[in-house]
Amino acid sequence: MARQRRFVISLAVAGASVTLAMLFIRLWKPLGGRIEGARLARVRASPHWRDGSFRNQIPTSKLSNGGIWRSLVLQFSGHQVRTPRAPIPIHRLSARDLGPVAAPGLRAVWIGHSTVLVDIDGFRVLTDPIWSERCSPFESVGPKRFHPPPIDLADVGRVDAVVISHDHYDHLDMKTIQALAPRGVVFFVPLGIGAHLERWGVPLAQIRELDWGNRARLRELEIIALPARHYSGRGPIPHDETEWASWAIIGNTHRVYFSGDTGFFPGLRDIGESFGPFDLTLIKIGAYGETWPQIHIDPEEAVQTEIAVRGKLMLPIHWGTFNLAYHDWFEPPERLMTAGTNRIAFVIPRPGEMVDVAKPRAVERWWKESIEPFTAF
Repeated sequence: MARQRRFVISLAVAGASVTLAMLFIRLWKPLGGRIEGARLARVRASPHWRDGSFRNQIPTSKLSNGGIWRSLVLQFSGHQVRTPRAPIPIHRLSARDLGPVAAPGLRAVWIGHSTVLVDIDGFRVLTDPIWSERCSPFESVGPKRFHPPPIDLADVGRVDAVVISHDHYDHLDMKTIQALAPRGVVFFVPLGIGAHLERWGVPLAQIRELDWGNRARLRELEIIALPARHYSGRGPIPHDETEWASWAIIGNTHRVYFSGDTGFFPGLRDIGESFGPFDLTLIKIGAYGETWPQIHIDPEEAVQTEIAVRGKLMLPIHWGTFNLAYHDWFEPPERLMTAGTNRIAFVIPRPGEMVDVAKPRAVERWWKESIEPFTAF
């Protein structure tokens, strides 16, 4: 009888633990919202949804070359310099520095990681905005910024649109979304991500939820969801229940391409043929690794991506702000310099440095200021 009693108690404790865990996941806001109702029906109707999850255009593995075990070894070994040894030189901006949005015109400010403030033909657009100190569901645990944002979010002032590539924590930041929503910003997101935004208090009227190939307008600005090669999920196990995307942002005079997170895939050439050439491209160059080669492009593939989408000027993103990979933090721009020089036009601005697409500045290796003196190039 005692053994049976212990067994019953153990089952009860296990059941209660599972119930509490499920309740925690359901109620904890940073994890986002549940896809249900009309949104779920639209998700399931997508041609890119199959057998309970979104799929890439071509077969894709999240992990390879040793998978999770190799990733763990790389995480806790190696001699790479994964964080700056000195403060990153940022260019501090104020609301006055930004000034009014030019129309027509095209300029951009790299805030850090994949966050770029783009002024395009009279509209101000933010890509994957994250002003939080960490890209994590926790306030005191997770990858911490190498540098502060070069401008306070309050000083950014008017923002017409926010474009979100996918729902990973380094691209979709709850606190930043909640700070922007009361300004009446319109959020352009891939399918399913509207559930997260609604959970965080964004009115449905401010959400434009698009599948690949869908177009939406914000007065004279057209924003188009395009394919990317990646995955999604905010829980410990990614289920790909929300879509990921790259984006075309098209004004009356200029065109911008935002890669979001992606691996290289043939569909990039289709994007270039259908929507290029692009006056400015925001293409990731960092956080690549040998265990996830299919879902993250490296700097050499970033050059190929720029050529494929018919970009005129690349502003590299997704590097230099968080420690998310197993390479030297300064390696991506160095490899881009080697691979891209004499093949593509690119700028590598300091965080906060204004890029005028009509008059781009020559590249300076400013990141050398934050590297130990003995580091060789």
